Amino acid sequence: MVTFVPSVPGRLADVPSFERGIGGAESNLACQLAAAGHRARWVSRVGADGFGDHLVEAIGAYGVDVSGVRRDPARPTGIYFRTAGDRATDAHEVAYYRAGSAASAMSAANTDLDALRAGRVLHLSGITAALSADCLSLLRTLMGTVPVVSFDVNHRPGLWRTPQDARVLLDLARAADLVFVGEDEAEEAFGITGGPDAVRAALPEPSLLVVKRGADGAVAYDAAGARHEEAAPRVDVVAAVGAGDAFAAGFLSATLRELPVADRLRHGHLWAAAALTVPGDLAAPPSRAHADRLVALDARAWETLHLGPGWTVAAVSEAAEEVRTP
Repeated sequence: MVTFVPSVPGRLADVPSFERGIGGAESNLACQLAAAGHRARWVSRVGADGFGDHLVEAIGAYGVDVSGVRRDPARPTGIYFRTAGDRATDAHEVAYYRAGSAASAMSAANTDLDALRAGRVLHLSGITAALSADCLSLLRTLMGTVPVVSFDVNHRPGLWRTPQDARVLLDLARAADLVFVGEDEAEEAFGITGGPDAVRAALPEPSLLVVKRGADGAVAYDAAGARHEEAAPRVDVVAAVGAGDAFAAGFLSATLRELPVADRLRHGHLWAAAALTVPGDLAAPPSRAHADRLVALDARAWETLHLGPGWTVAAVSEAAEEVRTP
């Protein structure tokens, strides 16, 4: 979708102007992976309109392969407006205009399935499942079609008619190889309480399950039955939007590099911190060299890590200075 971010804080009713950007869980993740040097392809449908042009051009500019994006002459590109606040607070407002959009009409019949099946990892989102019956059927069709199917539950209550409808996300998660779910999402969407271990007990099928706990860190469970937990660094939050997509992108980047599970969690935390310290939904990830240095910190140093706005830019400047210094 095209995202409209307010020029000033306040209610949507009071904001005088908005800045246009790109939004969407899957496209955000693809952009971040491409920015980090991975090959990434985004497959979707957009309208044959100016907003569709903007999405394809802007996402392609990150280095993402957009050849699998189809244009729909009969349906518009989805858009949404949001306030500058935290999605988790009552002060946050989001206005979606995606009913009848091109993306909501995706199906196995009109989507480039070969493009989706060509990669090492196929990443899917529960948001897509909520858009229409055809979208849900498409996700079911794609499960098990590539070496690794990654699924981010991404529960958005406003997209489902009833809480019971969202239970299909549990079935999708059980069919995936790698699953990301927030501890709060598991309770809200599936009624699972009791913490990460209870989530794993309810979701034993994925070979890798990641339960996100916000500022309290994340826990991963692998196919061998091992439990890995990593605290999140302390972050000076600018805007709590886009962090979940960034965490998944960081974790997947480390997965593609075949790093240990604990390191994947730390990379996820660092990429999330990059998103949390900028105002928009989409942040440039930290450089690989700088992220690797931070991930290699001992437990005590990692637990005292404190990141604020500009920390990724400062790391680039530091690296440049290291190159110039004999």
